[in-house]
Amino acid sequence: MTSDAEQPPEVQPLELRVPEVSAGVRLDQLLSEHFSEYSRSRLQRWIKLGHVLLDGRSCRAKDKVWGGELVVVRPILEAEVSHQAEAMALDIVYEDEALLVVNKPAGMVVHPAAGNPNGTLLNGLLGHHPPLVKIPRAGIVHRLDKETSGLLVVAKTLPAQNALVQQLQARSVKREYRAVVQGVMTAGGRVDAPIARHPVNRLRMAVIETGKPAVTHYRVLQRYRAHTYVKVNLETGRTHQIRVHMAHIHFPLVGDPLYGGRLKLPSGASDLLVETLRGFRRQALHAMRLALVHPESGETLTWEAPLPKDMQHLIEALETDMIE
Repeated sequence: MTSDAEQPPEVQPLELRVPEVSAGVRLDQLLSEHFSEYSRSRLQRWIKLGHVLLDGRSCRAKDKVWGGELVVVRPILEAEVSHQAEAMALDIVYEDEALLVVNKPAGMVVHPAAGNPNGTLLNGLLGHHPPLVKIPRAGIVHRLDKETSGLLVVAKTLPAQNALVQQLQARSVKREYRAVVQGVMTAGGRVDAPIARHPVNRLRMAVIETGKPAVTHYRVLQRYRAHTYVKVNLETGRTHQIRVHMAHIHFPLVGDPLYGGRLKLPSGASDLLVETLRGFRRQALHAMRLALVHPESGETLTWEAPLPKDMQHLIEALETDMIE
């Protein structure tokens, strides 16, 4: 027998008197329009489980409403995540009742997968805030590659998760990165090139005409003799987007194992720079700034995370190889 402590937590029932203008509309469509903080698929599941009553009766997602009926929805947060919680020192830069923002270190995988069943950010989030087990993907709404450091937002409630996903889809979440690329850029620019899975190497992404739209903006911050330090802003959020786009325009990220090609050492470089480049074994990419509208207060919030020590050291070494 299941104890009360094991029952999934419920939230306050939602009520809706069907407006006359909605006559003839499907029930699931009506609910998704009026309770947009929940996804349509989740509302359909609640209907199927009997957590939605139409004038006191059970109903189906495809049932039509005609105006005047009373709809009662009993939201229920079911266990969504089966992964283990782990005690982990997370660099949390912000947290409230709706969301938290983490500064992820390079080397940490965001979500468990084959080869990385634990030790991931998701495991650490479950250890930090156990109720996230009731939220799909433990509240994670966007990801950073394993070897990319920086800011990542996590939703702590279903409404907050849905609101953040909508902001990402509307491209209103502002994400600013810092990167070091091979080659000397003459100016900033914009890359508008669709991205899809590489047709041969399934570990890679590639610019492919039939891929999903992807837009990246970049601006030169500092030129060195054989490298450039850039600010990058994402308009979309495709897998490996910055790495693929920079390689596509022939300025791959320093240290990128998938898209960077073989290590290139500038002739005449200082011993410090040579040693630093040889020792930099990840893509030189850091999610420095994140801005979004808070899902509850409506306030625009902005966070920044300083460059990690390895990228600071790389920049310092590059300062010895400046363009005169």
